Amino acid sequence: MRASRLVTLLFTLQRLREATAAELARELEVSERTIYRDVAALTEAGVPIWTEAGRGGGIRLVDGWRTRLDGMTAQEAAALFAVGSPHVLAELGMSAALAGAQAKLLATLPEGLREHASTVAARFHLDAPGWFHAPQQVTQLAAVAEAVWEQRQLRISYRRRDDLVERVIEPLGLVLKAGTWYVVARSIGGRRVGPVDTLLTYRVDRIAAAEPSGEGFERPMGFDLAEWWAGAAARFETTMLRTTVRLRLGPRALRWLINVTDPDAALRAVAHAAPPDADGWRVVELDVESNEVAAAQLVGLGAEIEALEPPEVRAALAAAGAALAANNTATAGSGLANRP
Repeated sequence: MRASRLVTLLFTLQRLREATAAELARELEVSERTIYRDVAALTEAGVPIWTEAGRGGGIRLVDGWRTRLDGMTAQEAAALFAVGSPHVLAELGMSAALAGAQAKLLATLPEGLREHASTVAARFHLDAPGWFHAPQQVTQLAAVAEAVWEQRQLRISYRRRDDLVERVIEPLGLVLKAGTWYVVARSIGGRRVGPVDTLLTYRVDRIAAAEPSGEGFERPMGFDLAEWWAGAAARFETTMLRTTVRLRLGPRALRWLINVTDPDAALRAVAHAAPPDADGWRVVELDVESNEVAAAQLVGLGAEIEALEPPEVRAALAAAGAALAANNTATAGSGLANRP
């Protein structure tokens, strides 16, 4: 940890040329005392740092001394800043690593590339979670991430409904999906036929406690986290979305469909929708969990939906519409609508 902080300090000084201890402390998120200790350590290591105490003083590298990072293109520089989502890396305990990488990059890029990278950072921000989703309390994420990096087994307490279950896992990777963290892991004692058969997915916000078991592990040969996750997600979707409904949707319902049902299923349905009629309505086929779930979700589209098949969904939406109309008619007639 200290070694990476010293490198960050070195390249920050190279970028700023001169700064006070207080300014460096704020940038590196450490105390001024730590800055002074790190400056002394760099000086002992042979880095030519000049310091001046008192009012107007500061810390700077001796003129003419600098390190070099060659081969960085404008696109690579911009990419580092564009994908650096600070809150995500902070949850992983990697905010210092990002700060170090960015300080090193800015210190060594030519002026034109430096401005390009900074422009991207100022104009692009990644906010992974959807609207109306409060940040989750993932108290054990840093511990899980450390076990992933170091290939160490973890002993976890996992919330399953109202119970806590104890597991020893071999965490292979972390996935952030729509604002929710998951850890892909092999449970100790599970079958070891192959990675797909032996791996499970745990929501990190349901891990109440995580402690290293003291044992390391070997990753499955040929395991690819992104490939495995894509396959697991497809299998999960297949088991959840077991039936298909045929709908006729108005323009507003086509835009709102993603908000009332499975987002991926909604996107597929709209992408393969029939051509619009004269009023802009289109026929779509939507994969759903069940007819009952579909009716409960699709009623939110109001008058912009017509269920074509199956008859059960059409009848359920008709009944829901009739009940809504009856309730509001009764309310208006009784004067309840004017109650404060």
